[in-house]
Amino acid sequence: MYGNELNETFHGDFTLETFSGPQGSSIVLILFIFLMYLLSVLGNLIIIVVVCSAPRLHTPMYFFLCNLSIQDVASVSNILPKLLDIQVTRQTQVSFLECLTQMFVFAACGDTEFFLLAFMAFDRYVAICIPLRYSIIMNKRVYITLALTSWIPGFSNSSLFFSLISNLIFCDSKCISRFFCDIKALIRLSCGDITYMNIVMVTESFIIGVSLFAIILTSYAFIISTILKIKTSATRLKVFSSCSSHLTVVFLFCGTSITVYTKPISKNSTNLDKILSLLYVAMSPALNPLVYSLRNKEVLNALRISKVII
Repeated sequence: MYGNELNETFHGDFTLETFSGPQGSSIVLILFIFLMYLLSVLGNLIIIVVVCSAPRLHTPMYFFLCNLSIQDVASVSNILPKLLDIQVTRQTQVSFLECLTQMFVFAACGDTEFFLLAFMAFDRYVAICIPLRYSIIMNKRVYITLALTSWIPGFSNSSLFFSLISNLIFCDSKCISRFFCDIKALIRLSCGDITYMNIVMVTESFIIGVSLFAIILTSYAFIISTILKIKTSATRLKVFSSCSSHLTVVFLFCGTSITVYTKPISKNSTNLDKILSLLYVAMSPALNPLVYSLRNKEVLNALRISKVII
């Protein structure tokens, strides 16, 4: 039934509502988006190449980082090039299939990142709080299973939303109030009953977003508690500095994305949603390589040895 109604009620393309403003601000935004995309892709590709080529980095921590980098490259490449094209050409149309594909990749990468950040926090908890049992707990079978546990639910959940949204009935207005095809924005365009969809989206946000965020915070609470017991102030400061950097990225990604998807839909909140979305879509993937890897001595030494950077 839904498929026939969809064909009868939907014709043409969606229109993305991007950032608007004076000519000068548009140029600044274009440069910002391009810089974030460049930093994200180059930084994460360097991490992938170095981790794969350096045997000393074949550990659980760097295995998770490599997975995070792959996810980041896929995520930014799914959204930022299209956003750049729109900002430059002002051609805001996007086909129905292209829109659903962008939504599918974005949702899959977003859910996967939540899982990866949670497992990375758990890995750091084991390494710092119970180091003598680290090799037993985080053996190869365990960390590969955890990585698969990150990707499979992410793509499964995204497939569910792809199926649900492809069967929605859309009204005459096809203007998406975001700069990319987002689940929440697409649901808002439906002229049918979206109560069930809203319940699924909020429930999923709490199950995946809030619960995993709680696991991350709990892990770092134990980590900080252990750090404070370290007698050497230099060592304590070094470990604490690393953890604070990690938490900054976690709060940037998890905090903004959870806020967007758990707060009620409101016409007055679209501009705020756009700004928050830009933070976790563009800035988080650019910061991840810097915070998690490129400030790490082991990675820098591997970079010198592999001659990626002289």
